[in-house]
Amino acid sequence: MAERESDRSVSQTVRAQLNLRDLILSGDLRPGERISELQAVETTGASRTPVRMALVRLEEEGLLEAIPSGGFMVKTFSERDVMDSIELRGTLEGLAARFAAERGASSRDLEPLKRCLDEIDGVVRQDPISVDAFSSYVALNARLHAMLTELSRSPPLIRQVDRASALPFASPSGFVMTQSTLPDARDTLMIAQDQHRVVIDAIENREGARAEAIMREHARVAARNLRLVLQNKTHFDLLPGLALI
Repeated sequence: MAERESDRSVSQTVRAQLNLRDLILSGDLRPGERISELQAVETTGASRTPVRMALVRLEEEGLLEAIPSGGFMVKTFSERDVMDSIELRGTLEGLAARFAAERGASSRDLEPLKRCLDEIDGVVRQDPISVDAFSSYVALNARLHAMLTELSRSPPLIRQVDRASALPFASPSGFVMTQSTLPDARDTLMIAQDQHRVVIDAIENREGARAEAIMREHARVAARNLRLVLQNKTHFDLLPGLALI
């Protein structure tokens, strides 16, 4: 009985967390807006304990900030905050790539990544690239980055990469859909895909410093896209969370 109650509480916490996150990223809960525990209970329909845990988790993700007088406030991010988050993610992914290269990856380890590369090639070869193809790229790119990180064989590092990627505008695929509106969209994807291929080659050849440098540079593609998106605000609706910047 106690175990079932615990599972139900965890499930409520996850639902409340996802519900509140969606409200934040959509702009329904505005930057600087205060969220009380009672308000969150009414909004999500969950009980107080799961809601309290959900609010704490969103604070850990960086979307909320605890207020000394009680409750939480939706955080506002500067462009520099986001750039720093992207740089941090790139630094951690670079370290993961170096670990993967130095610790050795077998042909069997690399085969799923190479298959994923081939699938991405099928997407980026389209000219022009459709919106549906960009959506496919988002999923494939996320899978490739996850597999690259797992090759580090470092659970602590994998956790930190996941944490750094938690904000939508800092994730590896954070700006792909907004990028689809830009005139050089296909060229940018081709560059990113070439970097994917080169880093896998570096890992296969156990070139740790090269693998690390490529992944750090690769993250800066997202930083470039952020600057372009902020200059052209007509496409903000394609990226949840931009209302927070």
